[in-house]
Amino acid sequence: MKNGFGIFLAAFIALDLSWCGFVLAPVKQLSTAKQTQVLNSTDIYPIGRPGEANQGLQAYRASGCAACHTEQVRQDGVACEVVLTSTGKNPAVVSNLVSTLKLAGLTKEEADTTSDKITAAGGKVETHIAPVGVDIPHWGVRRSVAGDFLYDYPVQLGSLRAGPDLANVGARLPDANWQLVHLYAPQAVVKNSAMPPFRFLFEVRVRKIGDAPSPDALKFPKDFPPPAGCEVVPKPEAKQLAAYLMSLRADAPLYEAPFTPVMTKP
Repeated sequence: MKNGFGIFLAAFIALDLSWCGFVLAPVKQLSTAKQTQVLNSTDIYPIGRPGEANQGLQAYRASGCAACHTEQVRQDGVACEVVLTSTGKNPAVVSNLVSTLKLAGLTKEEADTTSDKITAAGGKVETHIAPVGVDIPHWGVRRSVAGDFLYDYPVQLGSLRAGPDLANVGARLPDANWQLVHLYAPQAVVKNSAMPPFRFLFEVRVRKIGDAPSPDALKFPKDFPPPAGCEVVPKPEAKQLAAYLMSLRADAPLYEAPFTPVMTKP
């Protein structure tokens, strides 16, 4: 008992230091987070979600989506890729040289050496930064950073992937009808999906013979029609949730999470 107070004091200090390190310090650090500039652009990131999508965050929370989905893309590191942009005046020589070289998964020094060889042969190249990791490119183009969640409250990071990660789902699946059909009947668009249907977010209406479908009525795949003589219309909460899912687009290159966007030709 003589050492009781000392043991209590030591335990209190240990818990206090842990609380400061794991709670107070991150809160203090993140409370000063601000918008940042997108790499090689004048655009500012992130911008606040539109009203319907912002309301959808609360629908996402109320529906318990974070229990089965994460919103955090992991990344192991970055590598360099050498991209041939022109074969110059010696296309055959440059093409033969390129076929013998490793162009992806390079260190900066390896990329510089490869670029010098191709340039010396008359070709033109660009060096791109490419994130690497098991989550890339399946769930996102770069790792998640604190700035991605600057305007979200509460932040729904999740810790279990019973379903896919959703950090970049708005870029992968930008179709509102697809999102709504998936919420109403997941297996209609994802074969053997384990996701439960969220049919309480929809209204099934009997459609009069000859009447045109409602503008908001879901368009189902041919092999998964709505109930006979009926149409399925999303309630406001379903529209908000779909808007939130489509707003999840963590695809801006940032200073703390750089990558070179792949440019597609029109």
